[in-house]
Amino acid sequence: MVAADVERVLTVPRATANQILQRLAAKGWLLRIRRGLYAPVPLGAATTRAGIEDPWLVAMAMYSPGYISGWSAAEHWDLTEQIFNAVSVVTAVPQRSTSQEHGGVSFHVRTVSPAAIFGVKQIWLGSSKVRVADPTRVVIDVLQAPDLGGGMRHTLDIVRNYWRSAHADPVRALEYAEQLGVGAVFKRLGYTAERFARTSDDWRERCRNGMSAGVSRLDPTGPNRGRIVTSWRLRVNAPVDDT
Repeated sequence: MVAADVERVLTVPRATANQILQRLAAKGWLLRIRRGLYAPVPLGAATTRAGIEDPWLVAMAMYSPGYISGWSAAEHWDLTEQIFNAVSVVTAVPQRSTSQEHGGVSFHVRTVSPAAIFGVKQIWLGSSKVRVADPTRVVIDVLQAPDLGGGMRHTLDIVRNYWRSAHADPVRALEYAEQLGVGAVFKRLGYTAERFARTSDDWRERCRNGMSAGVSRLDPTGPNRGRIVTSWRLRVNAPVDDT
């Protein structure tokens, strides 16, 4: 909630709107997230530090243009049963840190270019819209940056669950990879699809056409050791469970 919301609903000047927000925060009805941004305190909360009503709405206010992705979106689409304490967010707004806390909620933030914001759906939370990566975009995001998935092990779980779910869409996955244009993503996408799904020869050839030169690591932050899958120019430096 910002002053503009109060202005619009109550038809009052900006200064008055700010005063109203400040008074509600002082009485414990609102929690100040940052200057000019407030969130409702859940009914029954013992203190304002008990948390905010919905962290996703705060993420939209804090990191727009951006969207919910990674483990948070994966949980929304039933691609993981793992519960994380932080909200995973992708934003086009430059950030000083990937780990942030606002209003008692932790956020894991990845910064991308505005052109990289696509493959997003709008869902309703109450009367507000929230932008969430669609299932295929979740997979592309975590393959590019496994930290968004909670690390490589959880990322592989998300990707495997995607390929074995009704969300699986090989054509869309390739289209998203091509729109993103990151060579290592094609390698990880092709390799994991070959392990977890059934794809056509044409699909695999098209995926290989997007690969960058040289050998990339399955886990970009992992050790530079492990067997190399030459067909995908990929060093498998993390355990891969097919089950």
